Amino acid sequence: MKKLEGLNVVFFESRLSKTLGDLIALQGGRSFSAPSMKEVPIENNPHAFAFAEKLLRREIDLVVFLTGVGVRALMSILETRYKRETIVLSLRKMTIIPRGPKPIKALHELSVPYAVTVPEPNTWREILKVLDENREKIPLKDKVVAVQEYGVANPELVEGLKKRGAKVLSVPVYRWMLPDDLGPLKTAISSMASGEVHVAVFTTAVQVEHVFKVASEMGLENELKDSFRKIVVASVGPDCTESLLRHGLSVDIQPASPKMGPLVQAVAEKAREVLLKK
Repeated sequence: MKKLEGLNVVFFESRLSKTLGDLIALQGGRSFSAPSMKEVPIENNPHAFAFAEKLLRREIDLVVFLTGVGVRALMSILETRYKRETIVLSLRKMTIIPRGPKPIKALHELSVPYAVTVPEPNTWREILKVLDENREKIPLKDKVVAVQEYGVANPELVEGLKKRGAKVLSVPVYRWMLPDDLGPLKTAISSMASGEVHVAVFTTAVQVEHVFKVASEMGLENELKDSFRKIVVASVGPDCTESLLRHGLSVDIQPASPKMGPLVQAVAEKAREVLLKK
């Protein structure tokens, strides 16, 4: 039996929307794709170039890379002003912490080593925990720590680094914006508000913010919040869950591993039972 047979499942993923839709369809769900964001590189990025100048002068002690897309986007920006080899050589001399497998892959592409790995679910909490566990190897007091941001700031990580004595240099590389075509997202919001959706799947915190932003502009924010009392809410991981909780939603399903495959599997296993209870 396909466990999502007969259920309407809406999701807000943009970059991997086809993959997520296919996974839901394999479980029998009627998937509805409502892309909620697009990545927009910050051109002529003064923060990125300030980072490069400090990096080349050896004025940075530690770099935290939060996303693979961010690593690649940062290199693309810096290559407009510096030779790629120059930046890569400087990075190889740095202490680097990648948040998870995607920035690790991007660093491997550059042959840039990293100091430690961050365990799942790869949030700011795990980053700080790893740093605490390696405080002798990677001291923070009075050290300059560059943090590559990924669309939205990570104030908890920045504050945690500062509390440990670090001087933080934020490096925003790209920002999230609403997609050019809001039609599918507005349709999804209307469908949720009218009770036509059984399951809503969120894969990033930014999706949550954009869904409620558009719902507010449509005058449907209150109706949307009410509708979630009957919709199964699935979150890919802790960061996404925190955003949902801030908007007053309860999270019904969160996989042990914050990845798309385990997320869909958890939805398939639990959604029907949760829906009946709701």
